[in-house]
Amino acid sequence: MALSNGCSCRIGPSILNADLSDLAKECQRLVEAGSDYMHLDVMDGHFVPNLTFGHPVVKCLRPKLPGVFFEMHMMVSEPEKWVEGMADAGADMYTFHYEATDDPVGCIRKIKEAGMKVGMGINPPTNVEVVLPYVDMLDTVLVMTVNPGFGGQKFMTECLPKIEFLREKFQTLDIGIDGGVGPKTIQQCADAGANLIVSGSALVGASNPRECISYMRGIIDSGLKEINSKR
Repeated sequence: MALSNGCSCRIGPSILNADLSDLAKECQRLVEAGSDYMHLDVMDGHFVPNLTFGHPVVKCLRPKLPGVFFEMHMMVSEPEKWVEGMADAGADMYTFHYEATDDPVGCIRKIKEAGMKVGMGINPPTNVEVVLPYVDMLDTVLVMTVNPGFGGQKFMTECLPKIEFLREKFQTLDIGIDGGVGPKTIQQCADAGANLIVSGSALVGASNPRECISYMRGIIDSGLKEINSKR
């Protein structure tokens, strides 16, 4: 996957609620349905109250999905510690949380030196303006619309102004949205200006994931076109 520079939609399934006992097959199913990348949630039981998997699993997954772009959503404390392991495992982008490190610039630098693209996530209580000093160093900003840690949570509409703020200031920035995103909430995501769409339960559990992806992509692309037409 090539990142889109904020100009078009990219959809990445979050496999948190997928059958993790057959992760490669689940990922392949979603790629074949039209996904642009895989959003792989890593949780450490410290930064968030849940555990998922680490770089050994990613390393096993990599050869089974050649050419598929892996975005690692690192919901972990001290994200600097896991950079080399994820790079070695074949990750393409490393998205860490602003709240998880005392040295965002050092973390960004380390990720880039490891050869990965870099994203910064912010939790619902965090003011969006904290990312402004770092935007020029980032490939994407990921706005959480649930509190991270578990799938299937309710979409928090009060977080949407953060995306609107970023899109107004940075027309070509890749802005991600994660949490409660699916066909029922995708119009709100589009109106706000998000273009990297992370969808978990609604997409992974869809009876027709190809149709779900196509529908959400159409809504987002139309929304971006509408936003750009007003400039």
